[in-house]
Amino acid sequence: MEFQKGVIHDVVIRPLQKFIDERGWLCELYREDELEASRHPVMSYISMTLPGVARGPHEHVDQTDYFGFIGPSNFMLYLWDAREDSPTYGYRMKVAVGQDHPAAVIIPPGVVHAYKNIGGQPGIVFNAPNRLYAGKNKAEPVDEIRHEDQSDSPFQLD
Repeated sequence: MEFQKGVIHDVVIRPLQKFIDERGWLCELYREDELEASRHPVMSYISMTLPGVARGPHEHVDQTDYFGFIGPSNFMLYLWDAREDSPTYGYRMKVAVGQDHPAAVIIPPGVVHAYKNIGGQPGIVFNAPNRLYAGKNKAEPVDEIRHEDQSDSPFQLD
């Protein structure tokens, strides 16, 4: 499949504001009043990614991811719309996020995604998905289709 550049339907990229004072900074990542109920987080985690390392591409069948990219490094975020019923099926996006462009990013099910640390230091990413990883008590299959090990995958990072 050949993807074309364009904004992907249902993906939300919201700039985040850091409130800075003499103590450091504070950044609101999630507010219930800014998100529809079906996307409310049920868990959260943070990950650290080393410079030059990518996570993904992968997608979810049912899960919506709610990422927070705030630093201390920068990331290139890659998105591909693989939802056949989407008005932007076949579109791809590439967005710089992180230290220089703090952003919350909502990625719906069926949108393949990956991110790569393009900065010179380890980077932290927050995620608050709307589904429990591996279900309640971690007793269900993980909702993840992994593409990163497929040599013929159409989801290639630059």
